[in-house]
Amino acid sequence: MSEVFLQDLRTTVNKNLSESVEKLSKYISTPSISAQNKGIPEAVNQVVKFIEELNGEVKILDDLGGNPVIYGFFAAGKNGNSNKTLLFYNHYDVQPPEPLEEWKTEPFSLTNVDGTLFARGVADNKGDLIARLSAIKALQELEDGLPCNIKFLIEGEEEIGSPNLTPYLAKYTDLFQANACIWEFGGKDEQDRVSMVAGIKGMAYMDLICEGADFDLHSSVGAYVDNAAWRLVHALASMRNENNEIIVEGFHDGIIPPTEKELEIVRNLPFNEEALEKLYGLKRPLITKNKNQDPREAMVFDPTMTICGLESGYYGEGSKTVLPKKAMAKLDCRLVPGQDPNHIVECVRRHLDKHGFTDVKVSSLNGQFAYRSDFDDPFVDLVVQTAKDTYEREVVIAPNSAGTGPMYEFGNRLAVPVVSTGVGWVNSKAHSPNESIRLTDFEEGIVHMAYLMKKFG
Repeated sequence: MSEVFLQDLRTTVNKNLSESVEKLSKYISTPSISAQNKGIPEAVNQVVKFIEELNGEVKILDDLGGNPVIYGFFAAGKNGNSNKTLLFYNHYDVQPPEPLEEWKTEPFSLTNVDGTLFARGVADNKGDLIARLSAIKALQELEDGLPCNIKFLIEGEEEIGSPNLTPYLAKYTDLFQANACIWEFGGKDEQDRVSMVAGIKGMAYMDLICEGADFDLHSSVGAYVDNAAWRLVHALASMRNENNEIIVEGFHDGIIPPTEKELEIVRNLPFNEEALEKLYGLKRPLITKNKNQDPREAMVFDPTMTICGLESGYYGEGSKTVLPKKAMAKLDCRLVPGQDPNHIVECVRRHLDKHGFTDVKVSSLNGQFAYRSDFDDPFVDLVVQTAKDTYEREVVIAPNSAGTGPMYEFGNRLAVPVVSTGVGWVNSKAHSPNESIRLTDFEEGIVHMAYLMKKFG
């Protein structure tokens, strides 16, 4: 029976594929950039229309500040299980497209190049939302209709750290209550294996600013005037040693060690170092080599401290001999379960003070806790098994992603297992120019979501 149903799904999804791509194209054409406050109302209106076209119920929640949160609801069909509710988390905001000169196509015009769809937001996260809505449409067209209740939480600030999402989840906990949750992203790895996660890392993101003068000085005065750029570089270097170990006192406080099952799962994850180096064009060996560490364990279980950007003085063409008045750095710390982002910022502040950098200002921009679902929850196995049936290829699932999102609030406040899977691929280049998904992955992702709903119900 399952094989027959799956084949019916494939046929229905394929029949509707051009319509799904057209809907995705329309969605892409709205540059909903939260970091620049562009296109937000237009994107909200589009998403509302998409849900209403499928006879779903919609609420726009905008009473607690920030960009609106969209609630969508589809009731189980007459033969469905109204006691089971599956929640989907997505976001309608996207990253800025810059640098524009590196795009090979127009970033906000969906372009099909030999079966690969290019556009800003197509992988992160507009393609996944349209895939999930297309899965609902496919089920509605089959005889039994929707096999369970479906809810959506679609926010508009994920790309800037979801700063206003927690109050909405606190106030509207009952509205978003469900039995399980499918997260926003996922895809295929370099070997075309289906890759998904059941958790996510947290984050403490901050600005570090050092000021030394009222204006840029002639570089000759460097003989006796302190240099803000050098001072900030020294401050940053004091926090991570030559072995790439974070040496900020208290940084590792509270970390919950992985279970034996989690360790076993991670040690068995596929990892091709040579393929990774080629994919990213790496110029130096992995930093885990010096530490004799398995890069898979580092990726999942280790916190990080990354300098995301440095800015100071003159960095244009040619030479300009200045001593910079100011230096700034963006510092991104990815956290694991048990770490508190607020505590991390405090630890950085104490470390700088202790090492004589009291003049370096620290400003917190974003803080999120890490989360891992219980790997023994049946929902985790259900997502994996339905993916195997749908894609007919190897499926790999990790305890958590190396990336970050507001999963902690969902898992703890709603008390649901969370698994992230989606329509991306190894070259999706989310957040980078030439972001893409493959049309075949988009189609298979629609089938998987519909089949998962059927089995879940």
